[in-house]
Amino acid sequence: MDLPTTSRLGGEILDEVERAVVGKRDALTLLLAGVLAGGHVLLEDFPGLGKTLAARSLATALGLDFKRAQFTPDLLPADLTGSFVFDQRTATFEFRHGPIFAGLLLADEINRTPPKTQAALLEAMQEHQVTVEGRTFPLPKPFHVLATANPIEYEGTYPLPEAQLDRFLMRLEFGYPSPTEEWQVLTARMGRRTEEHSLRAVTDPTGLLAMQQAIETVTVDDSVSQYCVRLAGSTRRHAQVLVGASPRGSLALLLCSRAYAVLAGRDYVTPEDVKAVAHPVLDHRVSVRPELWASDITASAIVEDILRSVPTPASGP
Repeated sequence: MDLPTTSRLGGEILDEVERAVVGKRDALTLLLAGVLAGGHVLLEDFPGLGKTLAARSLATALGLDFKRAQFTPDLLPADLTGSFVFDQRTATFEFRHGPIFAGLLLADEINRTPPKTQAALLEAMQEHQVTVEGRTFPLPKPFHVLATANPIEYEGTYPLPEAQLDRFLMRLEFGYPSPTEEWQVLTARMGRRTEEHSLRAVTDPTGLLAMQQAIETVTVDDSVSQYCVRLAGSTRRHAQVLVGASPRGSLALLLCSRAYAVLAGRDYVTPEDVKAVAHPVLDHRVSVRPELWASDITASAIVEDILRSVPTPASGP
């Protein structure tokens, strides 16, 4: 698949998803860019803002098998990966696949399950396989995880440590809709007379893999890749930062900016593309010094300060 076709399909996918998720084009573009870059995305926002709807709608538009796992304190790793079950008819043990065997898995409220189950999911995200009782089972291709987390309810939760957050290519927020957008949600619901959204598949798993392969052909000038390195490196040297972004952060900047550029209709990356993905890519990779927790200093504010202070290279192919 060539880049113009990839760009056109990307626009059609966003148009289709936006039929269900109203007024979130920018966030959906970043979400799709994360998937096209081959990564997993963490959606951290308040309840009722369309995180689950966005995941389901994106899976439908991409033609992927969608499964949802509701993370709870008693969820075991085997509840995700699957387990061996004794078949009395054949007197043998057969493996029954868990919900993780899907094209797109929604890990709902990932911070409500214990670290052991979180680790099982994150290992599968990294290795694209699961191991049960000594046997290894490859996950389908493509395989993507969209995880959700509630940022306001911390009682009875197990927040992901920084090392595990780093496994997510992006962390996104949807935010509240404007009054006009919220009214559009209401009128659309009244118009269709049903709770369910009827969306079409714009592509299929083979098409998504072809789109991801096309992203690999995007031209990236050395000045832009060096810009990614300088941004990530600046997070490690910032006076208010305890731990900054690792080299995985600079690589994530490059990968996401390539996909973002294609969705914008270009076959090359500009510094503006890097800036557009900087907050979703870097914010969750920056840890503020503990003595500053009581202040208004946040990882987002630090990344914004870095974007202002690091010189921007000239744009162009």
